[in-house]
Amino acid sequence: MITRFWAETATALATMAFGLVIVKGALEFGIGWDSSGPQPGAFPFYVGALVALASLGTLGLTVGKQFAGDLALRKSVLDHEQARRVASFLLPMAGFVILSVTLGMYAATILYLVFTMRFQGRYGWPATLVTALGTAAFFYFALEKFFQIGLLKGPLEPLIGL
Repeated sequence: MITRFWAETATALATMAFGLVIVKGALEFGIGWDSSGPQPGAFPFYVGALVALASLGTLGLTVGKQFAGDLALRKSVLDHEQARRVASFLLPMAGFVILSVTLGMYAATILYLVFTMRFQGRYGWPATLVTALGTAAFFYFALEKFFQIGLLKGPLEPLIGL
């Protein structure tokens, strides 16, 4: 069981880290003013700083409410059933990312769609295979051939001549 206090705290810390990463990256490009105007890192720096400061404010409010005894922060925001549903969505997505890196984007797309459609959505095999193979083919022709954007390829694509 995750309480609202821990959910808000974790979200504030995650968004603060995100903002600080943006700030650090922007500093590498310069945030000052030169003869042509603001340097390339100026806008991302201020956006990252704003995100980090807003996150710090959220964290301060949440901790302040916790010390004040706000009962709303003790309520559960994610019970076991909800956690199971979130995991059933996130774990296949994590598997898709891992498969994309190891097998390539097209094989991962096919495997992800087969898993989600057949085993989670309980679609029949013909509809599942047509959708999975059609989607991978569409991505291949649209991105590789039309837009000439190469996607991640693994050991399987060269075997079939892609």
